[in-house]
Amino acid sequence: MPGPDSGEWTYARAGVDRGEVATALAALLRGVRFRPPPASGRRLELPGHYAGLVRVGRETIAITTDTVGTKGLLAEELGRWEEVGEDAVAINVNDLAAVGARPIGLVDVISVARTDPEVFAQIGRGLDRGLRAAGCHLLGGETAVVPELLRGTDLGGTAIGFFPRGRRPVTGSAVRPGDLLIGLPSSGLHANGLTLARRLVRETRTPLDRPRPGASRPLGEELLTATRCYVRATEALAGSSEVTGYAHLSGGGVRNLVRLHPRVEFVLDRWPTPPGLFPFLRELGAIAPREMFQTFNQGIGFVVVARPRRRSELFRRLARAGYPDAVEIGHVARGRGVSLPAEGLRFEGYA
Repeated sequence: MPGPDSGEWTYARAGVDRGEVATALAALLRGVRFRPPPASGRRLELPGHYAGLVRVGRETIAITTDTVGTKGLLAEELGRWEEVGEDAVAINVNDLAAVGARPIGLVDVISVARTDPEVFAQIGRGLDRGLRAAGCHLLGGETAVVPELLRGTDLGGTAIGFFPRGRRPVTGSAVRPGDLLIGLPSSGLHANGLTLARRLVRETRTPLDRPRPGASRPLGEELLTATRCYVRATEALAGSSEVTGYAHLSGGGVRNLVRLHPRVEFVLDRWPTPPGLFPFLRELGAIAPREMFQTFNQGIGFVVVARPRRRSELFRRLARAGYPDAVEIGHVARGRGVSLPAEGLRFEGYA
């Protein structure tokens, strides 16, 4: 399958330069110097983690925010909005799950050039599916009509979670060499890497209305598949002394594991063969293995890090919660970063 004439594709070539993003974020954070008084609660210092945590009285609250990004452009092209409505919930509650929090609710935000009742109705049905999967409320939202800023629709949200009495945040600080890595398969690309995927499809003139080789449904529909929700997995494992960390493999791919603990090595020596969509995109754009693993989830959307002594019980709990496809993908070792021995890959950090 031929790739674009100019050779290998990367996320940066498609328009998303991670280095530029990291530099911009560092500049932003240097400008935020204010620290509120103790009466406003105490922030738990977890720089670079999945959710922000603040202690208010005896309660700890988790907050996170994200958007579906350019997946919204695919939804617009296909005229299908339910999947991204579901995404707006899942991408946020999965980040709450990554610190062991139980979702309370979501506040959505929709920015549009103009309002379309049918589009909003579809988004609403998708939000409903996502809220049901996560077991949380829609607490409100904001609709911004900004024709001078946008030509299409941008959709996202902010999710809030808490820690039921007796439950503590799972930050990854307890991760140690010897821990087991359990992967929970993804439902597809989720809401990450769509800028690159869409660019490849456009550059190679690959039709969205026909299945790729080996698939049973159109490529556009496959790319649009809603993000899998992992809240029930972390709820099933809540209270387990074996669990030491969770990782949501969203933007950044396997490098997200570094966010849990920077002074251990996450050895992914049992990574399963990525489902067909991923090798299809790899061949379509002549994408190098390193770029694949740091841009896409490569078939694993969430990782549980745990002591290995009761692995059978962990897998039983996950199966009962709706994740019978959980699979062992590696272990924690002495060292730093993330490695995939079979691919000859090593990632030193998240950024």
